[in-house]
Amino acid sequence: MNPPQEPAIHTPPVRRFKDPDYVEVAPTLAALRQRIDTLDEQIIGLLAQRALCVRDATRFKRDAFQVAAPARQAEVFARVRALAAQHEAAFPGLPDIIESAYRTLVAGYIAGEGNFFHDTELITA
Repeated sequence: MNPPQEPAIHTPPVRRFKDPDYVEVAPTLAALRQRIDTLDEQIIGLLAQRALCVRDATRFKRDAFQVAAPARQAEVFARVRALAAQHEAAFPGLPDIIESAYRTLVAGYIAGEGNFFHDTELITA
């Protein structure tokens, strides 16, 4: 028995969707991967910008509870889930994927913000 192989990336597709209205995104797997890599670069840039906003938000927090901001977390998860739901027809289950990813991201951002919190001091006017 032959060991499993990665798919060929410069050849035409070997499968097609049964839906006649499906619109192909790229002619080869290589082209798709290049597009995904470009999107990843953009996503990382946006996540880095979000991280800077999270860092700056530390200035407005009085304690660890405010850093965690559970009500804000719930609001963010509901909002991103609703945004993802707008695309669910093209990718069923996307709201679950996005919410899960955001829960991981937010947990990391909160941990980072907790570290930044220790590098701040209370303003006494």
